[in-house]
Amino acid sequence: MSPILQNHYVLAVHDARRSAAFYVEMLGFAIVSEPPGWVFVQKDNCMIMLGECPDDLPAGELGCHSYFAYLRVADADSYFQHLKSKGADILAEIADKPWHMREFAIRTPDGHRIMIGHSLPA
Repeated sequence: MSPILQNHYVLAVHDARRSAAFYVEMLGFAIVSEPPGWVFVQKDNCMIMLGECPDDLPAGELGCHSYFAYLRVADADSYFQHLKSKGADILAEIADKPWHMREFAIRTPDGHRIMIGHSLPA
């Protein structure tokens, strides 16, 4: 079986340009492609494909189903401090979890929720 080389996420958003600005300005992604109706943003090996769907149900109304990604980073503490200083919508403060991850949660302007963490020694 072929190995997975990269994560790509596909999200329906109401305004792709506004959503892309969040990923670029807050999370450090870069815009890599803008096909009609889409904006693709990428950071390292993670791409998020933002599809403009102005009439779809807002992600914030999906409850727990609005979680779409777990981004594993080298240093969750520094990423957390960076996002907190920029005024990110923090849903869960950074903490050590029993599953050997140090993690926190944020919410995007569209209401999608993202977990961000790093591995702890077992």
